[in-house]
Amino acid sequence: MKPPPFEYVAAADLDEALAALADTSLETRPLAGGQSLVPMLNFRLAVPERLVDLNRVEELARVEEKGDGGLRLGAMTRQRQLEHDPLIARRVPLLAEAAPFIAHPQIRSRGTVGGSVAHADPAAELPAVLLTLGARVHIARRSRDGESGARMERTLDLGDFFLGPFFSALEPDELLTAIDVPAAAVGEGSAFDEVARRRGDYALVGVAARLRLGSGGICREAAISLVNGGSTPSLMVEAAEALVGAEPTPDAIAGAAAVCAETAEPAADMHGSEAYRRHLIRVLTGRVVSRAAERAPA
Repeated sequence: MKPPPFEYVAAADLDEALAALADTSLETRPLAGGQSLVPMLNFRLAVPERLVDLNRVEELARVEEKGDGGLRLGAMTRQRQLEHDPLIARRVPLLAEAAPFIAHPQIRSRGTVGGSVAHADPAAELPAVLLTLGARVHIARRSRDGESGARMERTLDLGDFFLGPFFSALEPDELLTAIDVPAAAVGEGSAFDEVARRRGDYALVGVAARLRLGSGGICREAAISLVNGGSTPSLMVEAAEALVGAEPTPDAIAGAAAVCAETAEPAADMHGSEAYRRHLIRVLTGRVVSRAAERAPA
């Protein structure tokens, strides 16, 4: 298959990209790494009339340290950088651990952080991991009629960004520009794991977990999210709450894993039944939470 015809805009900077998105005379889509959009174009699952190429917009590809110790990842940060950047590994080790599970090296070399988040695929690793980390997204657009200033910006918690499968809070004239990720806190441990039919395939199920332990080894904060565990990337709030206020003993972790499996909404397909996926969720959650607890210094 070949993509339908479209107008092509190679934006030189963010203002040019936002101006092209603001022109509603043609249906317009931004092009980041293209690892999801290009196959959709070839299969005619997406038929935009204009593509705005972001690969020349340098300000979207920066990784910046924030004053609170966290990181700001530009939307065009390549997934490969998450895997190999020592700053990311030091400040946000969960990102570095999860990155090698994303598809194959060739795809990670082109795929972008912002593209994966904006695509809102519940089977993708990055949305789940970034939810577990408490990330926030920055969104920009050109001013509309009656608004003052050339550019309007807003910030959303990532949990409010995902609205459905492949559906986010982005308006047609908006662009995800950056993602803020808090640094790992004192007493915090995290872990990620998944099960796939073959390395590089979409995960049958994946689990990301983050725990913060206080004095006496008591869990003060917890977050768990699933890859392919429902119709949208989302936090498993009840499972995390089962851990808070208690020591992460094997029994406590097993209880939280059972809650996670019960409250998840995995969909059956030719590769696995709902019951099998719930079993995987329970086993993986127990494994990942245990590993996160071991990595959390008291």
